Amino acid sequence: MPAPHALRPKPRRRAWLGGPGSLQRRLLLAAGLFLGVALVAAGLSIGFVLHRFVRGQIDGRLDDRILSLVADLRQDPGALSPDPDARSAKADAARHGPGSGGLPLGGGRDGSPFERHRSGWYWQIRRGETVLGSASLGGRILSLPEIPEKRQDGDRPVPADGTDPWGESLILRILTWPGEAGGPPTILVASAPAAALRGPVLEALRTLGLCLGVVGLFLFAGVLLQVHLGLRPLRRLRDQLAAVRAGGIARLPLRQPAEVRPLVAEINALLDQNAASLDHARGHVANLAHGLKTPLATLSMALAETGADRDGALAPLVASMDRRIRHHLRRARAAAVGGPARARVDLAAHVADLAMVLARIHAEKGVDVVSRVPDGLGVACDPQDLDEMLGNLIENACRWCRGRVRIEARRAGAEVVVWVEDDGQGLDAEARAAVLKRGRRLDESQPGHGFGLPIALELAELYGGSLVLEDAALGGLRVRLTLPG
Repeated sequence: MPAPHALRPKPRRRAWLGGPGSLQRRLLLAAGLFLGVALVAAGLSIGFVLHRFVRGQIDGRLDDRILSLVADLRQDPGALSPDPDARSAKADAARHGPGSGGLPLGGGRDGSPFERHRSGWYWQIRRGETVLGSASLGGRILSLPEIPEKRQDGDRPVPADGTDPWGESLILRILTWPGEAGGPPTILVASAPAAALRGPVLEALRTLGLCLGVVGLFLFAGVLLQVHLGLRPLRRLRDQLAAVRAGGIARLPLRQPAEVRPLVAEINALLDQNAASLDHARGHVANLAHGLKTPLATLSMALAETGADRDGALAPLVASMDRRIRHHLRRARAAAVGGPARARVDLAAHVADLAMVLARIHAEKGVDVVSRVPDGLGVACDPQDLDEMLGNLIENACRWCRGRVRIEARRAGAEVVVWVEDDGQGLDAEARAAVLKRGRRLDESQPGHGFGLPIALELAELYGGSLVLEDAALGGLRVRLTLPG
């Protein structure tokens, strides 16, 4: 016997991602994928724009330095004189600052950050073998990459990449100033360390990544809410279908979202078709019952008038047949008038009555029938159908037991499970399958026709329940009957 707590309905977990194959899972995974791709694309695009912006700021600063050097050269054309003595004086003036009697490059030509040694911020002017450089170079000379002629522009500096004398990566701006009278050109260079570009961009990207992550979380939360609200009509439709199966309503309400309305219409058409088929079958049952009622009444009268039933054994059989015919007539009539609505039946009262009657019938065997059905436990079933199912199960248990029969029931979610077990010999798997077939009897010496368990199974399935044969804790056979609660 399962423990009572094992039959309690487990709390329904809200799985936001759903299970494998669910629409909610597919929608969320697709939305998450597209959101991720969109955010990554946005991050790359913004990063590219930031890179261009910072590079433009650095290039503008370097171009300003080059233009300042060009202006100073124009003020003192002899700064790069081929005369060795003049060139040396000009170079000293360029390296040691204004007031040295050299090239008048202005008081701020080596201002921050061009005065810090190995800062990466350098400038250099070269004409032939003559080279002037910023104080940050410390007397070293920058090696310049080859600039294709098609990229050279005599009016504007061109971008390039290079390394300083210590191997550090640089961002270069190079202006080639053509020489006069066939003389060598003047090459002006200003540089910035590559870290001046990478540092601000990486810092901005970290902040951007954090912001995009927060935006992505909010967007995904919005998608979660949207999917949850969008699938709510399907959950409501599932509950309505459960109400139809339980007999609470006959058809699904037509007031549904436009996307679900065609599905509801098809389900209602299927329900109508099934109802029509059921009515047709019940009509056949009613006709059959009516057809048997008159001959049965004639037989009953003949037995009473002729006195053929001397030992009184036939009259109870005729009365039992008459009760069953009347029962099916009432069911057919109720189905035609009232539809599929079901009343709730007190299970404990019916079990107690059947147990008392069957214990008396098998009094010579001394059967101890124990009922452990809690009060107030009800099933959605026709009372006579319930009596027929339970009567067959308890009757079989009393017939095959050694002396003990136990009946228990528990609620399991929306259903009620009833166990009827005995302490008899039990049945193996092959025999269990055989006894559920109509007319199959394992012991021909015992009274009966082999219809009890199959009828109980058919009635249980008619109400959406089930009937299963198991091993009993008492040692015999246990029948598990499941009915709607």
